[in-house]
Amino acid sequence: MFLAEIKEDLAYKIRSPFKGFENIEQDMIMCDGIVGKKMGMTSVFVADGTLVPVSVLEVGPCVVTQVKTLSVDGYNAVQVGFGHKDIKRCTKPAAGHFAKSGDAGFVTLREFKVDTPEDYEPGQVLGLDFLQPGDKVNVSGTSKGRGFQGTIKRHGFSRGPETHGSRNHRAPGSIGCSAWPARVTKGKKMPGHMGVDRKTVKNLVVIEIRAEENLLLVKGPVPGAKTGILEIVKVAK
Repeated sequence: MFLAEIKEDLAYKIRSPFKGFENIEQDMIMCDGIVGKKMGMTSVFVADGTLVPVSVLEVGPCVVTQVKTLSVDGYNAVQVGFGHKDIKRCTKPAAGHFAKSGDAGFVTLREFKVDTPEDYEPGQVLGLDFLQPGDKVNVSGTSKGRGFQGTIKRHGFSRGPETHGSRNHRAPGSIGCSAWPARVTKGKKMPGHMGVDRKTVKNLVVIEIRAEENLLLVKGPVPGAKTGILEIVKVAK
């Protein structure tokens, strides 16, 4: 019932776990980070009757594709794959890499640092077991692209007068110096491309977890557009 409501609100079809990993709950292991996809926003009632705006994230299952160790790679981390991709549509190097963790291809790969890499091995599946309602997470993703924008929208500049013959409405104003140094200083706030930046929203509260549907509801907005790839990392208490 909950999935049906989300589909109707967001007008987007939620995909089920990719083929070959439908019954993996018993094999899931814990990690402080996981990869997901933004489905959109809605609102839910919490226990005290408050209506809370939430972002709906389709999270995992993620498969460990590589374990990196300090002795071999210089740092400890696990590489995980998210999103089903037909292995026939992968490049040969990628297909060979994915073959070490099973017969499935992945849309994207991400890494998360771990303290004990010996606890992981390729083919293991990461789930939402490491999160509980009330936990806080940091969500990272790519912000929406805004195209070429002026200084008012891009940097929050104030506009000029609208009346009395003013010809300076949305112009950026003076940008240079005088005789010295006779150039525009580096880092000057100017019109230009806006968006498509990596952004992290910190300390979002987990409102609800639907492990059987691979859904995570967090309070507030997260970066990016619908279907955008996100990294969810638990905040250490």
